[in-house]
Amino acid sequence: MPDPFAPVLAALARPGRPSSDYDLNPGFALPPGRVLRPAGVLVALEETEAGLRLYLTKRASHLRNHPGQIALPGGKVDPEDASPVAAALREAQEEIALPPEKVEILGVLEPHETVTSFLVTPVLARVTRPFAPRAEAGEVGEIFTVPFAHLADPANYRIERRRWRGSWRSFYVAPYGPYYIWGATARILRALSDRMAG
Repeated sequence: MPDPFAPVLAALARPGRPSSDYDLNPGFALPPGRVLRPAGVLVALEETEAGLRLYLTKRASHLRNHPGQIALPGGKVDPEDASPVAAALREAQEEIALPPEKVEILGVLEPHETVTSFLVTPVLARVTRPFAPRAEAGEVGEIFTVPFAHLADPANYRIERRRWRGSWRSFYVAPYGPYYIWGATARILRALSDRMAG
């Protein structure tokens, strides 16, 4: 049987380029003197009989920032974190109860700049052993998985737009069932799908 992780590893071996929430909005003026805060997110892939599945979260509806949005487990780099990789692992343990010892780091993608002034490092990882996902009640409303094949196919992405701060902003979306995957999460996953496509 072929290794389902082989295309992911091959993609990581190819050169990539940084991505940004501004990619589809070339006329949008970047904030002058902006300071980007480092962050890390975990692209956690688990092998199942039906193929690879990716862990995603739905942010709690009571949160002030991005309530109800679909996200990769992760967050900003705290002072105790040695790197964005460490931050991604810590946040995944906090948000979905994924122990770091059940994760194998495969590599990282180029960082992604968000409109909220974060520089996010996507950390690709293999879930090596079963674990019991548990949502962190303060931040996570739901934990779910999506077939990675859906998100690895560039044909499953489309561009939509909405008003943001007085102007139109375009962004990628990759809906799956009841889940509207968009914004930075969709852009990061689209960058990975592009690399996998060669």
